[in-house]
Amino acid sequence: MLLSNNEYNNLLSLPVTYDGRVLGIISRYQLMNVFMKRFGRDLFGKKRVEELMNFQPLILKVDASIENASQYVTQNMSFPITEDFILTENGKYRGMGAVLDLLRIMEGSVERKNQTLSKTLKHLKNSQSQLLQSEKMASLGQMVAGVAHEINTPLGYVKSNVENLNEVLQQIRGFIKNCDLLARTTTPEAKETDKYLALKNISNSSLMKESLQTYSLLEDVEDIFNDTLYGIDQISELVMSLKDFSRMDKARVDNVDLNDCINNSLIIAKNTLKYKVEVVKELSDLPQIRCSPSQINQVFLNLFTNAAQAIEKQGKILIKSYSENNSVFVVVEDNGKGIPASYVSKIFDPFFTTKEIGKGTGMGLSISYKIIKDHGGVIKVASRQGVGTRFVIKLPLMAEMKMVG
Repeated sequence: MLLSNNEYNNLLSLPVTYDGRVLGIISRYQLMNVFMKRFGRDLFGKKRVEELMNFQPLILKVDASIENASQYVTQNMSFPITEDFILTENGKYRGMGAVLDLLRIMEGSVERKNQTLSKTLKHLKNSQSQLLQSEKMASLGQMVAGVAHEINTPLGYVKSNVENLNEVLQQIRGFIKNCDLLARTTTPEAKETDKYLALKNISNSSLMKESLQTYSLLEDVEDIFNDTLYGIDQISELVMSLKDFSRMDKARVDNVDLNDCINNSLIIAKNTLKYKVEVVKELSDLPQIRCSPSQINQVFLNLFTNAAQAIEKQGKILIKSYSENNSVFVVVEDNGKGIPASYVSKIFDPFFTTKEIGKGTGMGLSISYKIIKDHGGVIKVASRQGVGTRFVIKLPLMAEMKMVG
C-alpha cells in the first residue's frame, strides 16, 4: 500500500512512534534489505525494529518556516539522502516530509531570489551609470564659473581692441575723405572756395598725418590685431579643451595619449588651480593606450580638484607620467594637509568624504576607482597628515574594458 500510493512515492523512510512520541525512523533502504535482498527476511525478519532504526532522525516543528526548515535540513542531512524528516507539534508526531520535495522548494526559492538579485543588479548598474553622469556634471558644474572667467578675460580685451580699432578706422576714413576732396580741387573747374576748404581740412588733419608718421599708428594697429588674435586663440584653446574633456564628437573608446588628457584637464581646472597652486609637470613620452578619454579626463579632473582643495594657502602639485613594463603610470602628488590615517582605507568608498557638508558628494574618488578598475588598471593612494597625498594610477597598454556608463 505504501509503495502503490502516489502520496507516499517520494518518501524514503518510515517513522517509528509510540503513543504519539517519535522514537526514530527506518529508511526505505533498510526495508529493501529486509524484503528484497536474498535471504533478507531470514536474516532480519526476526530482529527488533530498533536494530534497523535511526534514533536521531531529522525532526521539525509543523509551524517552522520553509527557510528555517531548509537551513536545518541542509545542515544536518547525510549523503546520500536515504531518509526524510519528521513533523511534530507539541512533541507529538504529526507526519512526514520529503527531503527531495523540500529541496525542490528551496531550488524554486533560490531561483526567485536570483531573479530578484538580477533585477536589483540591473537597477544598480543603471544607478551607477546615472551616478557617473551626475558626478561628471557636478565636476563640470564646479568648473563652469572658472572656465567662464577664463573665457571672459581674453574676450574682454578682444572687445576693447575691436573698439580701439573702430576709433582708428574712423580717423583713417576722415583722413581719406579729406584727401579725396583735395584731389578734386586740382581740376580746372574747381572753385577757389573748394580749394580753400580742402586745404583747411588737410591742415586740420595734419595731426592725423603726424600720428601716422611719428607714433607709428599702423604698427600699433598691427599690434592690436596680434593681441586680438592671441585672445581668440586662448578662447579657442578653452573651447577645444572642453570639447576634448567630454569627447562628445569622438568614439567612446579611442587610442589616447594620457599626456593630452592631463593637459586638457589642467586647462579645465585652471581657474581652481592658478591662484594658490604651482603645477609642476614631469611628463614623459607615452605610448597610446586604448581607453575612454572622457572617463580618464574625469578621473584626472577629480584628482586635480581634490589636490587643490587640500592646499589651504599656497602649495604645489606634481604631475608625473611614465611607461614601464607594458603599463602607463600617472602620479598626482600634492603638499596639502593630507588625509588622516584612519580615513585612507575608506577614501574610495561611495559617499565618503572628508570635506565639509555641501562641499563634496563623496562620489568623485569612488567613481574614479571604478573607472580605473574597469580599464583593467589600479589606483592607489598614500598620504601623511600635514605632509600631503600621492595618487598613483597604473593602466595597461592593452586591456579588456568594462566601460562604465
